[in-house]
Amino acid sequence: MQKTFLQTLPATECTDYDFKLTVEIKKPKSWLKSVSAFANTLGGTLFFGVSDDQTIVGMDDPQTASEKISQLINERIKPTPIYVLSNFTKDGKSIIAVQIYAGTSTPYYYFADGVQEAYIRSGNESIIAPPHILNELVLKGLNKTYDTLKTNYKKRDYSFSFFEATFYEVTGVKLTKNDYNSFNLADKAGFLTNAGVLLADQAIYKHSRIFCTRWKGLTKTSVQSEAVDDKEISGGLLQQFFAAMDFVRNNTKRAWNKSGITRVETPEYSEEAVREAIVNGIIHREYTRLGAEVCVDIYDDRLEVTSPGGMISGKTIEKEVDFVVASERRNPVLADIFARMKFMERRGSGLKKITDNTNALFPDKSTHVEFYSDRDFFKVTIHNALYNKKQTNVGVNAGVNVHISGISGISGISGISGISGIKLTHTAELVLLALTEGPQSRKEIASSLNMSPMTRSLHIAIKYLLKNGLAEYTIPDSPQSSRQKYRLSKTGLVLWKKISNKTNM
Repeated sequence: MQKTFLQTLPATECTDYDFKLTVEIKKPKSWLKSVSAFANTLGGTLFFGVSDDQTIVGMDDPQTASEKISQLINERIKPTPIYVLSNFTKDGKSIIAVQIYAGTSTPYYYFADGVQEAYIRSGNESIIAPPHILNELVLKGLNKTYDTLKTNYKKRDYSFSFFEATFYEVTGVKLTKNDYNSFNLADKAGFLTNAGVLLADQAIYKHSRIFCTRWKGLTKTSVQSEAVDDKEISGGLLQQFFAAMDFVRNNTKRAWNKSGITRVETPEYSEEAVREAIVNGIIHREYTRLGAEVCVDIYDDRLEVTSPGGMISGKTIEKEVDFVVASERRNPVLADIFARMKFMERRGSGLKKITDNTNALFPDKSTHVEFYSDRDFFKVTIHNALYNKKQTNVGVNAGVNVHISGISGISGISGISGISGIKLTHTAELVLLALTEGPQSRKEIASSLNMSPMTRSLHIAIKYLLKNGLAEYTIPDSPQSSRQKYRLSKTGLVLWKKISNKTNM
């Protein structure tokens, strides 16, 4: 009975291995395409003298075969990849192993008979690289990334109000022309890079969008499934980010219960986890894929964020993630900008953050986040912490999960409504209550409410309180001062006392 190679090799051909019975001299493309594919992706090994079912057949003249393998690789794969060829014996039969290393001078083409083709590995096959992947291989070979490429768009022809206002609000730094140059958003002549184009207020690139959908049911194709709400978001990447976060807040719920004078709220999803997932989709998406968008899909039991482009390394993921793996960024300029504004981690810990923040909402020790990546897409699935839970007092999410003391008589919008004719959103209530602790900056208010300073609902709430005389500036003559804080006005203090009296009755 013939022995198989199972003791030393995988059970079948896989992404990193390929088995060949012999060296086909007349039709070398049958195995040279695997050389091209290995060099263009993660590397791999070709074994000659082994059948697809791992039966060791052996090579009759390994020395001559080895010389022919080297000759054909050097002649027909351009540029020539780095490889190691070795001969060894198993059960008295000769086997040739050709280890091809992942290359940096991509793409590695197969050249012969007027044909120039670049291959990649897809599962256990070597396939011709699709156009969008070929584009990435070209950029990799040039040591460039998509977001660093210069365009023909002039900065002077477009506005960056939202980006500049957000950057100033978060960092306290006003962007200058030199900053656009140093951040690689534009060159000294004023031409924008792709990163600069993507941050402009205008939707210059129509394919840069986020599609958000709240589905009724568990799938898109179930009998009960239909789109309860949907939104197509365009504009600058920061505008898209905030709009997508607002969509999630408006289409998810929270449960709350009372504990003495404290109301404890539990959201369906961790806002930090959702933020990291959406930012990951924006930053790491493959912008050369026309017609493929970032999608945020909310189902009854889960939330999914899918973005075009798999792992930049070419690795595939199915549910389990090695959090130790080095972070590789497809768009480093965009990643740097978002990191400066604290919307993502510089050290590449986003996936772990998504997992940890989500798991914290569940009482068990299981993992409630799944990751999937192939060559074309990356998907994050976050499970709903409230799905199938028999909880009462569940309402539409209008803000973030908070822990509030002393307001046991206040429940959402209805708590303050009817007092002096004031009608406040849930977030406005929380801001009002936060100000009872004394003057606070926007950042301090956001921190106490566990949300981003640039959250749209927070901006609207503060603006409403100021407009209706419930709050006031501590530096009224300079509203835009970096030292600006907010405090309760006399009217706001009177209202708060009325609320306290009502809740203590």
